[in-house]
Amino acid sequence: MKPAASFVCRAMLLWLSWGLLGSVWAADYRLLEGGEFRSVLPADGESSPASIRPFWLRSTPVSNAEYLGFLQAHPQWQRGVVPGVLAGTDYLALWAGPLAFAPLQADAPVTQVSWHAAQAFCASEQARLPTWYEWEFAAAADERRADARGDPVWLARILAWYSRPASQPPQAIGLQPANYYGIHDLHELTWEWVEDFNGLFVSTDSRTQGEQKQLAFCGGAALSLGDKNNYAVLIRLALLAAMEANQGGNYLGFRCARDPTPHLSGDTR
Repeated sequence: MKPAASFVCRAMLLWLSWGLLGSVWAADYRLLEGGEFRSVLPADGESSPASIRPFWLRSTPVSNAEYLGFLQAHPQWQRGVVPGVLAGTDYLALWAGPLAFAPLQADAPVTQVSWHAAQAFCASEQARLPTWYEWEFAAAADERRADARGDPVWLARILAWYSRPASQPPQAIGLQPANYYGIHDLHELTWEWVEDFNGLFVSTDSRTQGEQKQLAFCGGAALSLGDKNNYAVLIRLALLAAMEANQGGNYLGFRCARDPTPHLSGDTR
């Protein structure tokens, strides 16, 4: 392991050890049964479906108010305290202060949160970030169908969100109807972190970074994508493939997932 990577791992373990596991939020989680699923990322790189085990998913993204409560309980994650290797300069940059989310809405999704910080929040709920396959499985549903991806009208509605100006912060959570599973706002509100974001398109060489990481998406990896008509999901993949774990974004939020027997890490691939 390179020194920089070793330092990040040690720093993350230290921050997690500062009492993160003792806080459990009363968030609403919905059980999804999983099963065989046709992903835009075939399990074998060609055409095989993904096999997804049952999992629990937070019915809403994490809000500014919820994240504020987390920061009050775990001050090591406050802006200006957390090390830059875990959260960069854009961390909660739109908040008025380390413990003041104004002028943002309390019930709007928290954004500008790094992958490390999102994982830490989820750990405080005895949870983790969802894997890509879990997120995609849940996001394939509309209000009436477990898989609405064959409906061009639904796909066009989702895609239209990406053309809206990004100059304004996200609106409140829960303004749109829940989907088939009782999950809100998987589309048309924010982007969302997933647990395995850095393994979606990167080369087998873990040292690949920056422009080379993006080339892995734009080049050979894109050739194996399935369901190329689902442009909205492909756009999300492109964004996640270009991110680093200490970065955030004005429209990048998160929600948490749990295994049927909760633990802090897992993968459904």
